[in-house]
Amino acid sequence: MPNRAERRSKNKNGVPDQYDQTRGRGRSGMIDEYALQEKSRRLKEGKSGPWKPTSSELEHAEEVAMDTDPDNFDPPQVLRAPHSVRQWFRVVSWVLIVVSAILFFVVMWIPNRPIWSIITIAAVFGAGVVSLFFTAGDPKNNPNLDQNGTAV
Repeated sequence: MPNRAERRSKNKNGVPDQYDQTRGRGRSGMIDEYALQEKSRRLKEGKSGPWKPTSSELEHAEEVAMDTDPDNFDPPQVLRAPHSVRQWFRVVSWVLIVVSAILFFVVMWIPNRPIWSIITIAAVFGAGVVSLFFTAGDPKNNPNLDQNGTAV
């Protein structure tokens, strides 16, 4: 049986026994999970064989860039007119929020305004913000969220 000093020196070197999956043997027989994941991903994409660095993506981007006509550029449509009742209510909500914010700043600089006007403007602002929660769309159709609901 090894003495205490030998046991301590053995424990200081390498991986502790509870984490050592090889039990002191070499790692050649272990499965490389990262390589398996990469192989699985490449098979899903329809690519066979081991990964080799290529610049085919860059060549494709250059080909597309050279093939496009700058006069025939149609930018994507960013703003679209509201096409449902819910979207019209959303526009009204944002208008309420913006107008009440502007009125709030105006009222701040005008002296001797009655308190009821400030309370009314704050209430309209709050109603606009709360109405956004009711007019919000389905989160499944939001392109700015991933599958876990995290903003991207």
